[in-house]
Amino acid sequence: MTFESANNESKHHEYGTQPPPILEVASVNKSFAQPGAGPLQVLTDIRFRIDRGRTTAIVGHSGSGKTTLLSLIAGLDRPDSGNIILAGNDLNEMDQDRLARYRAAKIGIIFQQFHLMPHLTAGENISLPLEIRKAQQIEERTHAMLRKVGLWDRRNHLPGQLSGGECQRVAIARALVVTPDLILADEPTGNLDTETGQIVARLLFDLVEQEEKSMVLVTHNPELAARCHQVRHLEKGRLV
Repeated sequence: MTFESANNESKHHEYGTQPPPILEVASVNKSFAQPGAGPLQVLTDIRFRIDRGRTTAIVGHSGSGKTTLLSLIAGLDRPDSGNIILAGNDLNEMDQDRLARYRAAKIGIIFQQFHLMPHLTAGENISLPLEIRKAQQIEERTHAMLRKVGLWDRRNHLPGQLSGGECQRVAIARALVVTPDLILADEPTGNLDTETGQIVARLLFDLVEQEEKSMVLVTHNPELAARCHQVRHLEKGRLV
Protein backbone atom coordinates (compact mmCIF):
# COMPACT_ATOMS: atom_id res chain seq x y z
CA MET A 1 0.00 0.00 0.00
CA THR A 2 1.33 3.43 -0.88
CA PHE A 3 1.51 6.27 1.60
CA GLU A 4 -1.17 8.07 -0.40
CA SER A 5 -3.57 5.12 -0.34
CA ALA A 6 -2.97 4.68 3.37
CA ASN A 7 -3.93 8.30 3.74
CA ASN A 8 -7.14 7.79 1.78
CA GLU A 9 -8.07 4.66 3.67
CA SER A 10 -7.47 6.01 7.17
CA LYS A 11 -10.24 4.51 9.30
CA HIS A 12 -9.69 6.15 12.63
CA HIS A 13 -9.45 9.88 11.93
CA GLU A 14 -12.33 11.34 9.96
CA TYR A 15 -12.72 15.08 9.42
CA GLY A 16 -15.91 15.26 7.39
CA THR A 17 -15.68 17.92 4.71
CA GLN A 18 -12.78 19.64 6.47
CA PRO A 19 -9.30 18.86 5.12
CA PRO A 20 -7.35 16.71 7.58
CA PRO A 21 -4.51 18.37 9.48
CA ILE A 22 -0.99 17.72 8.28
CA LEU A 23 -0.15 16.66 11.85
CA GLU A 24 -2.27 15.44 14.74
CA VAL A 25 -0.75 14.57 18.10
CA ALA A 26 -3.43 12.72 20.04
CA SER A 27 -3.15 11.98 23.78
CA VAL A 28 0.57 11.22 23.61
CA ASN A 29 2.42 10.05 26.73
CA LYS A 30 6.11 9.25 27.06
CA SER A 31 8.27 8.10 29.96
CA PHE A 32 11.79 6.79 30.36
CA ALA A 33 13.08 4.11 32.70
CA GLN A 34 15.33 5.21 35.56
CA PRO A 35 17.76 2.69 37.06
CA GLY A 36 16.82 2.07 40.67
CA ALA A 37 13.73 4.26 40.49
CA GLY A 38 10.33 4.40 38.87
CA PRO A 39 9.76 5.66 35.32
CA LEU A 40 10.35 9.33 34.61
CA GLN A 41 7.26 10.83 32.99
CA VAL A 42 8.46 13.24 30.28
CA LEU A 43 5.28 13.97 28.30
CA THR A 44 1.70 13.75 29.56
CA ASP A 45 -1.45 13.80 27.43
CA ILE A 46 -0.03 15.95 24.63
CA ARG A 47 -2.70 17.00 22.16
CA PHE A 48 -2.51 19.44 19.26
CA ARG A 49 -2.90 19.62 15.50
CA ILE A 50 -1.36 21.62 12.68
CA ASP A 51 -3.18 22.42 9.48
CA ARG A 52 -1.43 22.40 6.13
CA GLY A 53 0.67 25.46 5.45
CA ARG A 54 0.72 26.51 9.11
CA THR A 55 3.59 26.86 11.56
CA THR A 56 3.64 26.05 15.28
CA ALA A 57 6.28 26.93 17.86
CA ILE A 58 6.85 24.73 20.91
CA VAL A 59 8.46 26.75 23.68
CA GLY A 60 9.51 25.85 27.20
CA HIS A 61 12.40 25.65 29.61
CA SER A 62 15.20 23.10 29.22
CA GLY A 63 13.95 19.72 30.38
CA SER A 64 10.30 20.48 29.61
CA GLY A 65 10.14 17.72 26.99
CA LYS A 66 10.44 19.73 23.77
CA THR A 67 13.15 17.63 22.15
CA THR A 68 11.43 14.39 23.19
CA LEU A 69 8.22 15.59 21.55
CA LEU A 70 10.07 16.48 18.37
CA SER A 71 11.69 13.02 18.32
CA LEU A 72 8.27 11.37 18.59
CA ILE A 73 6.83 13.48 15.77
CA ALA A 74 9.85 12.56 13.63
CA GLY A 75 9.30 8.88 14.33
CA LEU A 76 12.73 8.59 15.94
CA ASP A 77 11.09 7.21 19.09
CA ARG A 78 7.71 5.73 19.99
CA PRO A 79 5.18 7.09 22.50
CA ASP A 80 4.08 4.90 25.40
CA SER A 81 0.50 5.62 24.39
CA GLY A 82 -1.38 7.93 22.09
CA ASN A 83 -1.06 8.53 18.37
CA ILE A 84 0.94 10.71 16.00
CA ILE A 85 -0.78 11.03 12.63
CA LEU A 86 1.17 12.67 9.82
CA ALA A 87 -0.62 13.38 6.54
CA GLY A 88 -3.31 10.89 7.56
CA ASN A 89 -0.88 8.10 8.44
CA ASP A 90 -0.52 6.82 12.00
CA LEU A 91 3.19 6.39 12.74
CA ASN A 92 2.36 3.72 15.34
CA GLU A 93 1.11 1.43 12.57
CA MET A 94 4.44 1.42 10.71
CA ASP A 95 7.33 -0.95 11.32
CA GLN A 96 10.82 0.52 11.59
CA ASP A 97 11.71 0.04 7.92
CA ARG A 98 8.54 1.64 6.62
CA LEU A 99 8.82 4.42 9.18
CA ALA A 100 12.37 5.21 8.05
CA ARG A 101 11.25 5.40 4.42
CA TYR A 102 8.27 7.53 5.35
CA ARG A 103 10.40 9.90 7.40
CA ALA A 104 12.87 10.32 4.53
CA ALA A 105 10.04 11.11 2.12
CA LYS A 106 7.74 13.23 4.26
CA ILE A 107 9.76 14.96 7.00
CA GLY A 108 12.56 17.51 6.74
CA ILE A 109 14.59 17.99 9.93
CA ILE A 110 16.74 21.03 10.77
CA PHE A 111 19.08 20.57 13.72
CA GLN A 112 20.73 23.15 15.95
CA GLN A 113 24.11 21.46 15.38
CA PHE A 114 23.69 21.40 11.55
CA HIS A 115 24.80 17.71 11.28
CA LEU A 116 26.41 18.20 7.88
CA MET A 117 28.72 15.57 6.41
CA PRO A 118 32.18 17.19 6.78
CA HIS A 119 33.69 15.47 3.72
CA LEU A 120 30.87 16.57 1.39
CA THR A 121 30.53 19.98 -0.24
CA ALA A 122 27.56 22.23 0.40
CA GLY A 123 25.94 21.01 -2.80
CA GLU A 124 26.61 17.36 -2.00
CA ASN A 125 25.15 17.73 1.49
CA ILE A 126 21.98 19.17 0.01
CA SER A 127 21.67 16.44 -2.62
CA LEU A 128 22.43 13.59 -0.20
CA PRO A 129 18.80 12.85 0.81
CA LEU A 130 17.85 12.84 -2.87
CA GLU A 131 20.67 10.41 -3.65
CA ILE A 132 19.54 8.10 -0.85
CA ARG A 133 15.99 8.13 -2.22
CA LYS A 134 17.23 7.73 -5.81
CA ALA A 135 15.07 10.70 -6.70
CA GLN A 136 14.62 12.24 -10.12
CA GLN A 137 16.31 15.47 -11.28
CA ILE A 138 18.79 15.49 -8.40
CA GLU A 139 21.15 18.03 -9.96
CA GLU A 140 18.38 20.41 -11.01
CA ARG A 141 16.68 20.30 -7.60
CA THR A 142 19.97 20.78 -5.75
CA HIS A 143 21.00 23.72 -7.91
CA ALA A 144 17.60 25.37 -7.48
CA MET A 145 17.81 25.04 -3.70
CA LEU A 146 21.39 26.36 -3.60
CA ARG A 147 20.17 29.49 -5.35
CA LYS A 148 17.16 29.85 -3.04
CA VAL A 149 19.38 29.89 0.05
CA GLY A 150 21.98 32.15 -1.59
CA LEU A 151 24.80 29.61 -1.63
CA TRP A 152 25.36 29.06 -5.33
CA ASP A 153 28.83 30.59 -5.15
CA ARG A 154 29.66 28.38 -2.13
CA ARG A 155 28.32 25.13 -3.57
CA ASN A 156 31.76 23.49 -3.81
CA HIS A 157 32.92 24.47 -0.31
CA LEU A 158 33.16 21.98 2.54
CA PRO A 159 31.35 22.70 5.84
CA GLY A 160 34.67 23.58 7.47
CA GLN A 161 35.07 26.37 4.92
CA LEU A 162 31.63 27.84 5.64
CA SER A 163 30.42 30.16 8.40
CA GLY A 164 27.85 29.01 10.95
CA GLY A 165 25.10 30.87 9.14
CA GLU A 166 26.09 29.31 5.82
CA CYS A 167 26.12 25.84 7.38
CA GLN A 168 22.60 26.36 8.71
CA ARG A 169 21.47 27.55 5.29
CA VAL A 170 22.82 24.28 3.87
CA ALA A 171 20.88 22.40 6.55
CA ILE A 172 17.69 24.28 5.67
CA ALA A 173 18.18 23.54 1.98
CA ARG A 174 18.82 19.86 2.73
CA ALA A 175 15.56 19.66 4.68
CA LEU A 176 13.49 21.36 1.98
CA VAL A 177 14.98 19.77 -1.12
CA VAL A 178 12.99 16.55 -0.59
CA THR A 179 9.71 18.58 -0.68
CA PRO A 180 8.54 17.20 2.69
CA ASP A 181 5.04 17.51 4.11
CA LEU A 182 6.39 18.71 7.44
CA ILE A 183 9.48 20.60 8.60
CA LEU A 184 10.80 19.96 12.12
CA ALA A 185 13.23 22.64 13.31
CA ASP A 186 15.07 22.13 16.61
CA GLU A 187 16.55 25.46 17.78
CA PRO A 188 17.58 26.36 14.19
CA THR A 189 19.26 29.61 15.28
CA GLY A 190 20.55 28.40 18.64
CA ASN A 191 24.20 28.17 17.53
CA LEU A 192 24.27 31.51 15.73
CA ASP A 193 24.96 35.06 16.84
CA THR A 194 21.98 37.41 17.00
CA GLU A 195 22.46 39.08 13.60
CA THR A 196 23.16 35.83 11.75
CA GLY A 197 20.27 34.14 13.56
CA GLN A 198 17.88 36.83 12.35
CA ILE A 199 19.06 36.39 8.76
CA VAL A 200 18.69 32.61 8.93
CA ALA A 201 15.27 32.86 10.61
CA ARG A 202 14.01 35.23 7.92
CA LEU A 203 15.26 32.85 5.22
CA LEU A 204 13.66 29.83 6.90
CA PHE A 205 10.24 31.41 7.27
CA ASP A 206 10.35 32.90 3.77
CA LEU A 207 11.12 29.49 2.27
CA VAL A 208 8.49 27.71 4.36
CA GLU A 209 5.92 30.23 3.14
CA GLN A 210 7.06 30.11 -0.49
CA GLU A 211 7.06 26.31 -0.53
CA GLU A 212 3.71 26.23 1.35
CA LYS A 213 5.11 23.91 4.00
CA SER A 214 4.01 23.19 7.56
CA MET A 215 6.53 23.47 10.38
CA VAL A 216 6.98 22.58 14.04
CA LEU A 217 9.64 24.83 15.56
CA VAL A 218 11.24 24.18 18.95
CA THR A 219 12.92 27.27 20.36
CA HIS A 220 13.83 29.27 23.45
CA ASN A 221 13.70 32.47 21.38
CA PRO A 222 10.39 34.34 21.90
CA GLU A 223 10.95 36.51 18.82
CA LEU A 224 11.42 33.43 16.66
CA ALA A 225 8.38 31.73 18.19
CA ALA A 226 6.25 34.83 17.55
CA ARG A 227 6.76 34.40 13.81
CA CYS A 228 4.74 31.17 13.88
CA HIS A 229 0.97 31.01 13.40
CA GLN A 230 0.56 29.50 16.86
CA VAL A 231 2.74 29.14 19.96
CA ARG A 232 2.33 26.22 22.37
CA HIS A 233 3.96 26.26 25.81
CA LEU A 234 5.33 23.02 27.21
CA GLU A 235 5.76 22.97 30.98
CA LYS A 236 6.87 19.89 32.93
CA GLY A 237 5.78 17.68 30.06
CA ARG A 238 2.33 19.23 29.61
CA LEU A 239 0.99 21.75 27.13
CA VAL A 240 -0.36 24.75 29.03
